[in-house]
Amino acid sequence: MYHPNWQTDMGYLIGGERLGRLKNEGLQMIFVAIVTAIAGEFKITPFSGEVFRIGLGSSAFLLSLLLMKHLPYVYTGIITGITVLLFRTLEDGILTQGAASFSASAQTHLSAAFYYMAFAIAMSLIKREWDQFHPFVLGLFLSVIDLMSNEIELLARSLIFHSANMFTEQLLYITVTAVVRSYFVVGIYNSVTINQMRVVHNEQQKRMEQMLNTNSGLYGEVFYLRKSMDTIEQITAKSHNLYEKINGAGLKSYSRTILEITQQIHEVKKDSQRILAGLLKLFDRDFASDMRLAEVVEFAIKSNLGYSAMLGKKIQFKSDIQTDYCSDQYLPLLTVINNLVSNAVEAIEVQGSILVSAYEQGAETIILVADNGVGISEQDRDMIFAPGFTTKFNQEGFAATGIGLSHVRDIVHSLGGDIHLLSDKPGFQSTFVITILTDTLKKGA
Repeated sequence: MYHPNWQTDMGYLIGGERLGRLKNEGLQMIFVAIVTAIAGEFKITPFSGEVFRIGLGSSAFLLSLLLMKHLPYVYTGIITGITVLLFRTLEDGILTQGAASFSASAQTHLSAAFYYMAFAIAMSLIKREWDQFHPFVLGLFLSVIDLMSNEIELLARSLIFHSANMFTEQLLYITVTAVVRSYFVVGIYNSVTINQMRVVHNEQQKRMEQMLNTNSGLYGEVFYLRKSMDTIEQITAKSHNLYEKINGAGLKSYSRTILEITQQIHEVKKDSQRILAGLLKLFDRDFASDMRLAEVVEFAIKSNLGYSAMLGKKIQFKSDIQTDYCSDQYLPLLTVINNLVSNAVEAIEVQGSILVSAYEQGAETIILVADNGVGISEQDRDMIFAPGFTTKFNQEGFAATGIGLSHVRDIVHSLGGDIHLLSDKPGFQSTFVITILTDTLKKGA
């Protein structure tokens, strides 16, 4: 429904957002100013008889500007300069118990305000560029800005008090201080930045692992659903053929029943197609176009570390990756390896070890998943890949609803590979061996 005042409402909304942002920036600028004023009290006075000081206020102000790049620097410098001026003037009044006049004290510290204003203006000129600077180059620029700001402060002081500019006499001292202070702050800034990058990287890694785990599970579900749809298609065709034969034989009542069953099966197929379309939409295919074989193994092990801990088992996971390359078939590979490793975790009663290894043999890549769990009995060895076979039952006697080795085998077969059980690997009860052509897995092969 059209709202005649929608533009006005939108204007209020945008105006409110801007007001909130400005208010937040204003508070941050005041915070920077107060911190700078307090830090400035930790100082030394290099010139005898002068109020000119070298303190931590400059370092605190510089670090604040580096870390809070979103602030308007010029306004921040003006607010900081005024705050420092008022802070030092009030401090003089308190220390002298009112003996010093406000105007005289303000005149004494006025030049310090010019330092912060000049510093902020100079910083605003390189604000858009310094991310591209090497830390050494950035430190050099900041040293020059610090020297320039100190010169402006001393020049302002000489004009206010009609005295000689002492900057040239103490050039070496102020230069060394500016360089040390600038590079010290750059070091802190780089440490903070690196730590922030680590945090962002860890969050991105965690998100990627979650997406990879989700996509791996979805791949398995989509694979089974497609397989079921093929089976449904075959059943539908056979059912319709049976309907035609019985109808041709004149058995109308039976043929109608079979036709109804055929139609119901067709409805199931359409529902399955809709579910498949929904699952495919959930795939996040853009976050990684390929993964290295070692990364796939590492992720499968990492996922099952948590699974084994949840089950209260002490399992040592080992990997032996003798070949490593990028593969765009990482999702089916991960689905297979992850489920074989999780089966191995379940096969170990209390503690044990699991080995995942990969190597190339001729034109093939061999992947082994071995465990020293309870093993697989001789009578079950010939049936483990049969559809519906399981040895896992819950307390109520219901079979597990997991992936099943038959589906693992089907996924391996879809890659043109093979999987079999090896029982004579020393130190292990069960070893599953996957064999796939390297050219099928290797990206760009």
